[in-house]
Amino acid sequence: MERELSFKPEESYIRVATACPEVALADVPTNVERIEELFGEAADQNVALISFPEMSITGYTLGDLVNQNSLLNQAKNGLIELALSTEDRNCAMVVGLPMNIGNRLYNCAAVLADGKIKGIVTKTNLPTYGEFYEDRWFDTWDQDNGLVNIDGQDVPFGTKLLFEIGGTKVGVEICEDLWVAEQPSTWLALNGALVVANPSASPEQIGKPSNRRKLVEVQSGRLICGYLYAGADVSESTAEVVMSGHQLIGSNGKLAAESKPFAGNRLLIAEIDTEHLEHDRRRLHMANYIGATVIKTCVERSQTDLFSKVNRNPFLPEESEAKRRERLGQVVAIQAHGLAMRLKKTKTEKVVLGLSGGLDSTLALLVACETAKILGVKPKDLIQTITMPGLASSEDTQSNATALAILLDIPNKVIPISQLANMDMFAIDHDAMTQDITFENAQARARTTLLFNFANKNGGIVLGTSDLSEIALGWCTYNGDQQSHYNVNGGIPKTVVKEEVKYLSTLDEYKAGKELLDRILGTLYSPELVGNNRDISQNTEDIIGPYELHDFFLNRVIRWGDSASKIAYLACSTFEDTYSSDEVKKWLGLFVRRFASNQFKRENMPNGPKIASVSLSPRGDWRMPADLYNAAIWEI
Repeated sequence: MERELSFKPEESYIRVATACPEVALADVPTNVERIEELFGEAADQNVALISFPEMSITGYTLGDLVNQNSLLNQAKNGLIELALSTEDRNCAMVVGLPMNIGNRLYNCAAVLADGKIKGIVTKTNLPTYGEFYEDRWFDTWDQDNGLVNIDGQDVPFGTKLLFEIGGTKVGVEICEDLWVAEQPSTWLALNGALVVANPSASPEQIGKPSNRRKLVEVQSGRLICGYLYAGADVSESTAEVVMSGHQLIGSNGKLAAESKPFAGNRLLIAEIDTEHLEHDRRRLHMANYIGATVIKTCVERSQTDLFSKVNRNPFLPEESEAKRRERLGQVVAIQAHGLAMRLKKTKTEKVVLGLSGGLDSTLALLVACETAKILGVKPKDLIQTITMPGLASSEDTQSNATALAILLDIPNKVIPISQLANMDMFAIDHDAMTQDITFENAQARARTTLLFNFANKNGGIVLGTSDLSEIALGWCTYNGDQQSHYNVNGGIPKTVVKEEVKYLSTLDEYKAGKELLDRILGTLYSPELVGNNRDISQNTEDIIGPYELHDFFLNRVIRWGDSASKIAYLACSTFEDTYSSDEVKKWLGLFVRRFASNQFKRENMPNGPKIASVSLSPRGDWRMPADLYNAAIWEI
């Protein structure tokens, strides 16, 4: 059980940063001093790579001053000094400056590490529209990589350079290179760059911050990479434009960190999970080119913890309340439209649903009501619910089920299944008293058989209610509640089911039932297959563990392919205020054992809509051997 402790953050994550120093236009010594200060702060926090803004050594808004010999010489000397400052520091930096090479002037970004100038990348796309006039001063490099001599050192120079920093290949493009149709970062990523640094000087305009965010999110998602966008500070010249210091770190389609415009933050730090990037590149069969010059550095990943926070609920990212509600609304829409199309295409006019008074069947019923709206029919004409009290059903859940059907004006039959289950048990010489697994499953299968028979008689389909978490854990009876004609909940984990019901309870059409829905939300998770027939005595989370942990484990296993040791490390740190490390390890061990041994149930899953980025349908996202019982791949 100690193997969880073997995971080290640097095995998976690279800590990166963007910096936004105050600019002293054309004052190289001052700029170098400020860059060195922020570089030192980043290195002290175990950052492996930091990017500064475009032309950060001189300032960007120089106009024709950029062609002054004295300034260019000072910039080169400043670059040499900055390179020396990286000696004995386990951190690489990207800084911008103008450089004259031979007969031309280039807008460049230099990568510094190990006390040396490791390479110089030139800007590929020079903006010449609106307020930009870069081709007045600069040229583009349209040849193969070459070497330039700086202070007696031959330095790789060009546009097709990659830098190995902390064991990760890093590419560089500059400002406008991100905004054009053919970004250099595409070629860099196809050649293996997992991280792209973009030193930038993007003037502020109304609406532009959101465009930058979208660009960074889209580019990091499209290329499956980390993307560092270092915007220039407001202290640049304001003669014609205003900079804002907007800093962004994207990773695989999402923002990992942001310093908003005019926030005045000098340093933005985040981690990028390179294992996840590599996982998705393999999964999507990303093209693989070999053509870049790779320059090694001695920088190693050195963080011993995680700077960035890991979301407790990965299936429902932490967002504003408005965005959260929008996302939950989308989930309901996918469920309801999926069911509506199934009914239309099969010319089915009746949905039969087992209504237990629990959370899953409540959500399925509400989704069916939303489906009725889409089809333009009254819910009572489309839906038939059946409440089937068993040998251990509690009074509260049965009364909640009946009350919910009445509230929504849905016809509901109450059909006890005790006699049906007893007949089956007597037929196989079970005493119908011993509350063992046969006792439990006989009831679950009796309910399912009843639902299918009723659906046959009335020309309907059985609507399944089991959620993604139950399916992952195999917490369902084979050929019992595991089966249905169509399952609207099969793509949704338990933590999202709960949030969906909360969301629906606030909508106008369901507000009258909010008190009842709140009561259902507060009910213990239970299959109610053993007990005293009065109270809930079978608490699912006492038996198999907390669903919030299992949903965290599930996301890490099937979405990212994480090792058990990594999952344990992340869960222990993320849930440290709720569960001890021993509890996390215990439930993770149970999760991987149940997940590995219950694929045979998933092999026979009914159809249902994929909702999140993961699905366990064998016809969709997930295929694995149905006899993998040892779970060695996730050994703890």
